[in-house]
Amino acid sequence: MGRPRHVLEFEFGKDEVKEILDLADRLKADRRLGVLGGGLEKRSVALIFEKPSTRTRVSFEVAIWELGGNPIFLSSNELQLSRGEAIKDTARVLSRYVDAVVARVLRHESIVEFAKYSSVPVINALSDLYHPCQILADLQTIREYKGKLQGLKIAWIGDGTNVCNTMLLASSLMGMDMWVACPKGYEPYEGAIKRARELAGESGSRIEITTNPLEAAKDADVVMTDTFVSMGKEAEREERLRAFLPDYQVNEELMKHAKGDAIFMHCLPARRGEEVTDEVIDGPRSAVWDEAENRLHTEKALLLYLLSKS
Repeated sequence: MGRPRHVLEFEFGKDEVKEILDLADRLKADRRLGVLGGGLEKRSVALIFEKPSTRTRVSFEVAIWELGGNPIFLSSNELQLSRGEAIKDTARVLSRYVDAVVARVLRHESIVEFAKYSSVPVINALSDLYHPCQILADLQTIREYKGKLQGLKIAWIGDGTNVCNTMLLASSLMGMDMWVACPKGYEPYEGAIKRARELAGESGSRIEITTNPLEAAKDADVVMTDTFVSMGKEAEREERLRAFLPDYQVNEELMKHAKGDAIFMHCLPARRGEEVTDEVIDGPRSAVWDEAENRLHTEKALLLYLLSKS
């Protein structure tokens, strides 16, 4: 038996992304396609969560159930990991019980080690470096609104978070230009920038890192942001707000620099009045609620895709 297919960063080819998104579109168009008997019959998926969650937990549990599978939620304090069991031992054991593992972890190194010793597919449901499940939903949303991906300009305004890191990989893979505007010291992960530029060299897209949010937003098709104070960064809150506000807030004035039909996206949860104003997130250009819904459809498609390969 070959090694299982894992998704830890954004390890897809362009055609694979299209296949997953096409399947997600079909599942969204007819929700009944996936309800009880849609491909995960008599299969169980472990959901390991070291961090709190709203969208990720609920969307994965519903996705697995609607596909006919059995979601098993495991918070970190319910596992022997909390008492010092080695990650590789937990991975080896769970692989004997379940058909896939979805893990939301504090440290990216943890999910890399888990996947190394797992004999079933492992999906990164968020680490400190990457968030591939969010980006699949984002790509589905962008394609719904714009009808395509290639040739678009993405403007990321604010902190270079795990979502930003992953969007860099996805944008460069799919032929989208991406401009990231952030204060010095808050740039995306250097490894993600390097890999994105390699992919951009193949796809012909453009990756730019700047400190100027208006330059990044100029003629953008999509404006994206994330919280300035991510989980685990609460002790830096005041320092971060001083660095990001007011220049990096997505407000009506900044949106004027994007294209007239530009959409606004946010992975949520949002801190209204900080990284985005109510007028933008609740306004007619906001795609945030479709983006959140699409977590469900793309996660269904991803599970079906990975388990069909295992």
